[in-house]
Amino acid sequence: MKQLIVVFLMFYVTAFSQSNDGWVELFNGKNLKGWTQLNGKAEYKAENGEIVGTTVLKSPNSFLATKKNYGNFILEYEVKMDRGLNSGVQIRSESNKEYNNGRVHGYQVELDDSERRWTAGIYDEARRGWLYPLEYNPEAKKLYKNGEWNKFRVEAVGDKIHTWLNGKPVARLVDDMTLSGFIALQVHGIGNNTQEAGKSIRWKNIRIKPNATEKDMLPMPIYVREVSYLNNTLTDWEKKNGWRLLWDGKTTNGWRGARLVEFPKKGWHIEDGQLVVEKAKGEESGNGGDIVTTDTYGNFILEVDFMITPGANSGIKYFVDPEMNKGTGSAIGCEFQILDDKRHPDAKKGVNGNRTVASLYDLIPANGKFFDPTHQVKRFKGVNRWNRARIEVHGNKVCHFLNGVKVVEYERNTQEWKALVDYSKYKKWPDFGNAREGHILLQDHGDEVHFRNVKIKVL
Repeated sequence: MKQLIVVFLMFYVTAFSQSNDGWVELFNGKNLKGWTQLNGKAEYKAENGEIVGTTVLKSPNSFLATKKNYGNFILEYEVKMDRGLNSGVQIRSESNKEYNNGRVHGYQVELDDSERRWTAGIYDEARRGWLYPLEYNPEAKKLYKNGEWNKFRVEAVGDKIHTWLNGKPVARLVDDMTLSGFIALQVHGIGNNTQEAGKSIRWKNIRIKPNATEKDMLPMPIYVREVSYLNNTLTDWEKKNGWRLLWDGKTTNGWRGARLVEFPKKGWHIEDGQLVVEKAKGEESGNGGDIVTTDTYGNFILEVDFMITPGANSGIKYFVDPEMNKGTGSAIGCEFQILDDKRHPDAKKGVNGNRTVASLYDLIPANGKFFDPTHQVKRFKGVNRWNRARIEVHGNKVCHFLNGVKVVEYERNTQEWKALVDYSKYKKWPDFGNAREGHILLQDHGDEVHFRNVKIKVL
């Protein structure tokens, strides 16, 4: 009998040490020791083994932050939020006087009670905006339980950040901008909205496993799309899934002038891993001229990060035939418009905004609400900031995405397509947009525009 008891105790101790191996409680269940409040004036208190954050009027976003910083870790917590609110948990975040007078900034694991349902997506607070909206993983929108307790797991190891919600995978991000920082519980500002005043967010069972390695990460299913912000570098996941760099970030290999056999000798330059079209007189293909890929493409997924300067105009074209236009101006092809809608006059031309950023130029306006009523029209991050264009071509079906959200969808080689083209500036070009394949083009429109992370997956 004594031997059985000893064996049982040894088993219990072993199981307990394994289940708690390396884990540290971030909240002692009694008070806010080890935490400090930053920025806003929301009320935080410890109550019944929970941290409770309560909204107040006329306050900016509030954050209850750990006094310690964490680099590689596994973080687990549970949250219950009153209906109608928005919140999140900061990871690898910072607050210093040099950045917006101490404003908290960094990665945020979203808590979203709205119809958008982007909970456990990854937002970059006060910095770059959305990095992993749940349009990248629509199935995960179903996981959040409104008004109930939800369990989160956040894995941050090296440049990988993965999130899980109620035991299911959500976000798969690769980014190396910040590799260490504090963890913070957000109470989002509500402005003057009296209906949201006094509502609460509750956290419990907050624990962390510091110094985690990839062995501590749960296996992420291959179907969860990885989104990478590494510059001009492919991840292992991208390589396994057929992606390749269309521009290597260093040379002009694979590109030439649209009307040249070589790369333009002026008007373009390479700088800090960016391909830059230089400021000129704002003329279409009037300086160095457009550049095109040396190869042609039919079915593909193309991603390009672009940054425009104030008032700039440019574009990404596909199905381009450089021989089609022998006169002045740009080579002809379907165009993902790049434009400063607020400052460039072309935004007000065309029909119903079909010359604005991310539109199929002069044909179909970009409109995120058309595909999902819970979205804004489009999520353009602004000038002097990086935005991501994505073009998907599956036979005759084509889609444009801006920063992860679909904004254009159309089908070529149809009567409807022909009627649309006949009402546009392209009506003089025979069979416009119907080619099986063509070159990909980056446009010189005489304005300074930066490109990087140009990559393609041939389908």
